[in-house]
Amino acid sequence: MNLFLIIITSLSIGIVIYHHALYPMLLRWFASRHPVKGIEPTCRNFAESKKDRTLPLITMIIPAYNEAQWIAEKIRNLSCLDYPSSKLKIIIACDGCTDDTVTIAYNTIQEALCADTHFEILDFEHNQGKVALLNQLIPQYQSSDIIALSDVSALLSYDALLIAAKHFENKNVGVVNPTYHLLAPSSEGEKKYWEYQTSIKQQEATLGSSLGSHGAFYLFRSELFIHLESDTINDDFILPMMIVKQGYQAVYDPSILALELEHVVQEEDFSRRLRISAGNVQQLFRLITLFNPKYKGTAFTFFSGKGLRAMMPYFMLIAYVGSACLLSNYLFLIAFIGQTLGYCIGIISLFFPTLFSNKYCQILAYLVSGHMANLLGGLNYIFKKPTVPWTRVQK
Repeated sequence: MNLFLIIITSLSIGIVIYHHALYPMLLRWFASRHPVKGIEPTCRNFAESKKDRTLPLITMIIPAYNEAQWIAEKIRNLSCLDYPSSKLKIIIACDGCTDDTVTIAYNTIQEALCADTHFEILDFEHNQGKVALLNQLIPQYQSSDIIALSDVSALLSYDALLIAAKHFENKNVGVVNPTYHLLAPSSEGEKKYWEYQTSIKQQEATLGSSLGSHGAFYLFRSELFIHLESDTINDDFILPMMIVKQGYQAVYDPSILALELEHVVQEEDFSRRLRISAGNVQQLFRLITLFNPKYKGTAFTFFSGKGLRAMMPYFMLIAYVGSACLLSNYLFLIAFIGQTLGYCIGIISLFFPTLFSNKYCQILAYLVSGHMANLLGGLNYIFKKPTVPWTRVQK
């Protein structure tokens, strides 16, 4: 029994260290030796040219639910994209909004700035949820070569569509992802977390495909869309990865930017992370075939990144409890002390952020909070199998 406990505790500690430290180091090492060449788009400078005829038709769908605060800025931003108006259609899908989103949207598209951009505003009477909205609208616009999805609160770099179109010239590319930036991170921990995630995503793409997308903005070939199950939680992960399962590549381009305007409301952040964590478990079940070695580097990154992330709280619990039961062993005593200090600092920093404002303490706080949400959200999905409606939780 003692031998079994030593083995299982050692294995759990090793997995925790691998996921948080060794895996990022391995990615960094591989990416440094396999740099990805950037795309140099044809610069239009907002002027028509003969080359416009070769660009793909793009339909951008913007799901909107009670977005009165941001909808005008979003429409103005989309009007400033450098892409031929004859090749771009923008659909604002207002999903049973109860605020002034629809009125503001109609008023904004009347502005002179928006005159040359094709906007369609769809006003649905009843809220049906984002997944239902996507399942209904995407097939309606599959005559377009490319479908783009974007959140209302995210602004896009002016040349985003041109760069994406250049990527789609490669017939093996099925999905194009941008770099996601927060305009105003709510804490040092959140800022560092997203910097870390950006680095990881870019490095993972050098091994195969970029894992998932961010709802702020991504594009895919319209004919590759597969109907989403109605209870899908992380649609912006499952949709692009279903395209990767079909044998296409998802690329990550750091020169395409999506800037998040909306800041995290701390009181709602944990609920958001609970939902995402439930989705992390759900996507493992629905995309389990991606662990197949035939997907090569993508299988490795999916296991090491998303797979282990969903299981990480359980390995951390086993590592901690096992270390506590093996204090007579000097190595496990050190491991127990180290884990205890890390968790205590993280928890105290989480509840008393002004007293523990050091950036390292805030990073620990964000990690502890994330793993707690990962544990509770995963258990909630496993035992309750929730059907998640569209709820407006701020990012």
